[in-house]
Amino acid sequence: MNEGNITYREMQLSDYDAVMALWSEAEGLSLKDADSKEHIARYLAHNPRLSYVAWQSTILVGAVLVGTDGRRGYLQHLAVHSHYRGQGIARQLIDRSLNQLAEQGIAKTHLFVLNDNTQAQHFYEKLGWFARDEVRMYSFNRSENDNV
Repeated sequence: MNEGNITYREMQLSDYDAVMALWSEAEGLSLKDADSKEHIARYLAHNPRLSYVAWQSTILVGAVLVGTDGRRGYLQHLAVHSHYRGQGIARQLIDRSLNQLAEQGIAKTHLFVLNDNTQAQHFYEKLGWFARDEVRMYSFNRSENDNV
């Protein structure tokens, strides 16, 4: 369904509504209150040149949210519009982010995939990502809001 060239660029806050619509439709992607416009604005400002969008004319076809703690990279959300999958868009988005992390001296990047999202797990494994079974993720929530 790609009728023209895909344009890749750094994610801007002005992309927020389109990105949220894409992420909301993506199966296996968990959105929380921490994905509010205010929080994403802060995230993008704190992590410049790491998150990207892919546009085909006026249609947002892909988006990735990536950040760093200064030691490791973190791929937070990746989605490609269902009609544009299989064209290498996700790989392009990831590569752009990983290249920017490498320019900052960050060689290792982590991501989180829901246990039941086997499609995403297989996708990342095909790209050379590997599951870490020796660690377990823990979270601490200072808020009374369980959806942060």
